[in-house]
Amino acid sequence: MSSNDLIVSLDIGTSKVRVIIGEISNGSINIIGVGSADSEGIRKGAIVDIDQTVQSIRNAVDHAERMVGITISEVYVGIAGNHISLQSNHGVVAVSNEDREIGEEDIERVLQAARVVALPPEREIIGLLPKQFLVDGLPGIQDPRGMIGVRLEVECTIITGTKAAVHNLMRCVEKAGLKISGIVLMSLASGMMALTKDEKQMGTVLADIGAGATTIAIFEGGSLAAVSTLPIGGDYVTSDICYGLKTQTEHAEKIKLKFGCARTEDAAEDQKFKVMRVGSNVEKEFSQYDLAIIIEPRMQEIFHMIRQEVKRLGYLDKINGYVLTGGSVSMPGVLTLAQSELESNVRIAVPDFIGVRDPSFSSGVGMIQYVTKYVRTHGASAAKRPAKSKAAGGTTSSKPGIREWFKNIFKEFI
Repeated sequence: MSSNDLIVSLDIGTSKVRVIIGEISNGSINIIGVGSADSEGIRKGAIVDIDQTVQSIRNAVDHAERMVGITISEVYVGIAGNHISLQSNHGVVAVSNEDREIGEEDIERVLQAARVVALPPEREIIGLLPKQFLVDGLPGIQDPRGMIGVRLEVECTIITGTKAAVHNLMRCVEKAGLKISGIVLMSLASGMMALTKDEKQMGTVLADIGAGATTIAIFEGGSLAAVSTLPIGGDYVTSDICYGLKTQTEHAEKIKLKFGCARTEDAAEDQKFKVMRVGSNVEKEFSQYDLAIIIEPRMQEIFHMIRQEVKRLGYLDKINGYVLTGGSVSMPGVLTLAQSELESNVRIAVPDFIGVRDPSFSSGVGMIQYVTKYVRTHGASAAKRPAKSKAAGGTTSSKPGIREWFKNIFKEFI
């Protein structure tokens, strides 16, 4: 990676489409631009209208471009949803060099061998995560390059998704006039930003509570062990407020963001606000306590469902804590309520970058960190500076396609 690369992440969520521009300077990341737009055409994390989604992506990209004064041409796209699944696989090859020294070609061949797996016709491989390599039966090797051996094996996790969901996502991005530099699993990206090395090793649940869905990622033994998606999120809280206060959804969302509190014990009865009710021209006054009475049961239900899902996956007794992220966890009182409902250690992860210090930006920032660490970009940038800096970047080099991107990610993982 060159000393000053630009990496652009695209996070297509249920409530917002977010574009984050990261500048990589001498190995450190600076967030130089953020663009967001309301999501249209997305329901519970799934694309239901191509044209509306395309327009939302364009709006977010335009917003980011105006902020920084650059033209965005390529993006790394995050993917999530209940169609994602993980499965373990094993690959084995004979070392090809005459002197039996393991080289890059051997590693690529064993990773390709691990990708040979029987899948239903509607599914395809999104990515592959090596857990460990074995050289002549010796386990626990993270980087076998330069070692001497006859047989090279790899144990890995294969990430698969439905072809329809993957291709619809790619089609939306391409119709918005953008080139896809790579596809990143959101759970891995969020884990990159939110979790420490020890948390991944000891066993931690990362719960990303978005507007339309809650994504659960379980990390154990240093790698991603399980993923799951619950079709519930912050939109359900908004809907409850809408019915409880008998107001429009737009007003309910604004009230939630401004006055919302996840626990009645933390709510103030003297903090009042007025609501225009449906079918009436008269505003009615409510307190933050009244609002918390509506919000608390739904947030309790979300945390209860998270705990039950972790139990269903078989990891309830194996994990040592929960880390929360996503736009819905920034509400006051969420942390205390989560600690009570989940009966475990809980913390909220927030990106430590100026301009994006909010849990809703965790996935987008995590993608930039993930790409910086694991993906080799060969000096190509995902965005173009204004004309005056062309000399620094030179002509646009040939950017590796999706297949090349996957090959490169394998190289950097080990």
